[in-house]
Amino acid sequence: MSVPDEPARGFDRAEFAERTARAQALMAAAELDGLLLTTQPEIRYFTGFQTAFWHSPTRPWFLYVPETGKPLAVIPEIGAALMRQTWIEDIRTWPAPRPTDDGVGLLIDMLSPLAKRRGRLGVPKGPETMLRMPLGDYERLLAALPGLVIDDATAIIRALRMVKSPAEIAKLSHIGAVASKAFAEVPSLLIPGMTPVGMFRAFRQTALAMGADEVPFLVGGAGQDGYRDVISPPVPKPVAPGDILMMDTGCTWDGYFCDFDRNFAIARASDAPRRAYEVLWRATEAGLEAARPGVTCRQVFGAMQREIATVDPAGGDIGRLGHGLGMQLTEWPSLARWDETELCENMVLTLEPSLGYQDGLMMVHEENIVVQQGAPRLLTRRAPPELPVI
Repeated sequence: MSVPDEPARGFDRAEFAERTARAQALMAAAELDGLLLTTQPEIRYFTGFQTAFWHSPTRPWFLYVPETGKPLAVIPEIGAALMRQTWIEDIRTWPAPRPTDDGVGLLIDMLSPLAKRRGRLGVPKGPETMLRMPLGDYERLLAALPGLVIDDATAIIRALRMVKSPAEIAKLSHIGAVASKAFAEVPSLLIPGMTPVGMFRAFRQTALAMGADEVPFLVGGAGQDGYRDVISPPVPKPVAPGDILMMDTGCTWDGYFCDFDRNFAIARASDAPRRAYEVLWRATEAGLEAARPGVTCRQVFGAMQREIATVDPAGGDIGRLGHGLGMQLTEWPSLARWDETELCENMVLTLEPSLGYQDGLMMVHEENIVVQQGAPRLLTRRAPPELPVI
């Protein structure tokens, strides 16, 4: 897999208009009169507003999607100039931070007509959603609008964001290729006496040099014959012959993530990690074979789990074997026993089988795919079928 030419950054305004129209159609079907959004991915999804300023928790940000027409932004004044570069025209601001009224007064003014007619306002409430405003401010808002009916809009947001546009898939494909090329350089990056701390730093530098915008997520582990968890920061102990090194990365390009890992044996590999790796590779093949439009997440999970069960009936007991991918490192749906979501074309997913072996050790394998008619398309360079030794 070569790194393709960079796709265009951002999106045409027509894409945001189309996203909004689809949202409004779903809102009409659910009898919602408006949609209030407070989190970075949703605001960026409807506007294109992209900034690192979300790292600051000081200021809340709001977007209102009405029954018809363009969304309205209620945001701190510091973001007004950037928001004006998007397709949004109605931008209402306040000099934040202002703890006595951080946008609540503007929201009350905007939503009062809806409350007077006992309108129904959609707010995401379900799993993997959050209210990014002070709970006290939210309670003040509802107390000032007693006629407003609040309904859960989680299903609408899920339905919109689970299926990616061609332009989104192009970005996801690009960052998958960039990170794949960076992983291919790992054998040349490892030097005698290097620690995982140094290895992680070298990988980050390589991914950035290859064209990633950021490497906000990089975790893994290293240990003799395997590792014991998959979310640890790197340790300062040098890797040694017989260690298994795993790195799991979420690099981004234009705000879209890849999410996959690679396993390497240092100098030599014993039978146990070789066997675990082979089983996970076959489980991933089973996932690739199963992931077709109309198949449920539960069925894809089952296809992978059957391979894993040959050595580990619990499947590592992590709870799912993959998930959605896009503007966030993990998105809906989950490849899990309980998820009956049907796959459809242009869903982007990770296949992430895992297993436990040999006194508490574990191994994880992960690839990124886009669902399409027939076999899914890999967005990552497929890992080799045998555990690489470096």
